[in-house]
Amino acid sequence: MLGAGLIKIRGDRCWRDLTCMDYHYETQPVPNPIAYFMHRSPWWFHQFETLVNHFIELVVPFFLFLGRRMCIVHGLLQILFQVLLIISGNLSFLNWLTMVPSIACFDDSSLGFLFSSRRGGVKERVAQMQLKEAAREQLPPRYGCYVRKVVNISFGVLIAYLSIPVVLNLLNSRQVMNTSFNPLRIVNTYGAFGSITKERTEVILQGTSSLDPNDPTAVWEEYDFKCKPGDLKRRPCFITPYHYRLDWLMWFAAFQTYEQNEWIIHLAGKLLAQEEETLSLMATNPFAGREPPRWIRGEHFKYKFSQPGGKHAREGKWWIRKRIGPYFPPVNLQGLKKFYEDRNWPYPV
Repeated sequence: MLGAGLIKIRGDRCWRDLTCMDYHYETQPVPNPIAYFMHRSPWWFHQFETLVNHFIELVVPFFLFLGRRMCIVHGLLQILFQVLLIISGNLSFLNWLTMVPSIACFDDSSLGFLFSSRRGGVKERVAQMQLKEAAREQLPPRYGCYVRKVVNISFGVLIAYLSIPVVLNLLNSRQVMNTSFNPLRIVNTYGAFGSITKERTEVILQGTSSLDPNDPTAVWEEYDFKCKPGDLKRRPCFITPYHYRLDWLMWFAAFQTYEQNEWIIHLAGKLLAQEEETLSLMATNPFAGREPPRWIRGEHFKYKFSQPGGKHAREGKWWIRKRIGPYFPPVNLQGLKKFYEDRNWPYPV
């Protein structure tokens, strides 16, 4: 959490201006329906959200060193923070995993209310076990105990040694995020949303059966992905803790070029061949039950949430969009053959 907080303060200026949340809900990888309404919160609420984020990520981690009560407060705040992120966005399993270490902040006493106090219940059985342990005569340590201690200390020293570059990275003004400093990736740096995109762009894949892709009368039909924005009237999805990897990759590709993301041309080739495995990753196939498309192209659009209660929302649209231009030119299967061969990719049949 501390690494995530530091990368924000050192990264995008909007984290210091307290304006990042003005954009986050709309431009995050895969928005959900709650994000649609949270995006329209007043400016002062977005600033409050940003301040809370800084407090949770930059201040609360130090509660771990301030005694039992503050450690419990740390656990409660971190779990509550992750729950809020789960509600407001589809960040896959990341938030759920982040909650797991926080469970260690709660000792037996703090979790006792979860168990029944009735006679013969869990609490009574645990108390009896503790009494038996206290009454049992202390036995001399066995050989195995010494071996376990040596192993535990060795692992502790190893982790401490491997953590040195991670700590130095946190203190460095040129902090890098999501990086490992050893081949086994035992300890790593973490950071998320160091920069916030201010506009949402989407790559929309379209296919046509026309012989000539440049024919102005050609009908281009769109492929919809399972969760990422596409169809303007489709409600944003809610998939956490599940993860649609392809939809996330399309989000990254949208603010880069297809030359930086050659896999998207690979995807187009598989759609041209109507491979079942690839089509299973899509929400819709406009050419289902028909001949495969002759051409596929990528179009680049700017997407914005519609205004709740506004003109577009009354038409059933969650999104409004404006075309930016072509993302990649029309391609056909035959024309991609050399592209596949140069990269040693299996040619789709």
